Amino acid sequence: MSVHVHVHVLALVGSLRSGSHNRQLAEAAVKHAPEGVEVTLYEGLAEVPFYNKDIDTDERRPTAAIRLREAAARADAFLLVTPEYNGTMPAVLKNAIDWLSRPFGSSALVGTPTAVVGTAFGQYGGVWAQDDARKSAGIAGATILEDAKLAIPGSVTRFAETHPADDTEAVAQLRQVLSALAATVEAPES
Repeated sequence: MSVHVHVHVLALVGSLRSGSHNRQLAEAAVKHAPEGVEVTLYEGLAEVPFYNKDIDTDERRPTAAIRLREAAARADAFLLVTPEYNGTMPAVLKNAIDWLSRPFGSSALVGTPTAVVGTAFGQYGGVWAQDDARKSAGIAGATILEDAKLAIPGSVTRFAETHPADDTEAVAQLRQVLSALAATVEAPES
């Protein structure tokens, strides 16, 4: 019997490094999504130029930005996966939020359930970066799931020999976040 996927979650990862623990966390979300939830890991954030209103026109809009917006438009929810760089989210994730915040008031982010997770080497797991990502996406119009959080500290040691997809606790916590996203999509607040 095939499982009917009814909630599509787009995962945007703030690290471009192929072996990034945050990328691996997103891979774990793809692999272990709850029944009825499909997580797609977006590839291509490195190709999206920094947001500039001068190039965000029908004549000049970069193909990479168009692809990002098209993928976002197909999503029912967003999972932002962020490391912490110098106390905040990486520029690549902020740039994705900036592109997805336009056109203002009617972008793909507006009203879309969004959760933020991540892992970092420090003892708090990157909570400053996650808080900044929630703030930025929320100002852009996303519906932020404030209670669906996951900040995994000590990433360098915790995931030194174990992929997050093989970490039972991390998988269980990711599934809780994804279930919360799915529940919000299925029963939007009125």
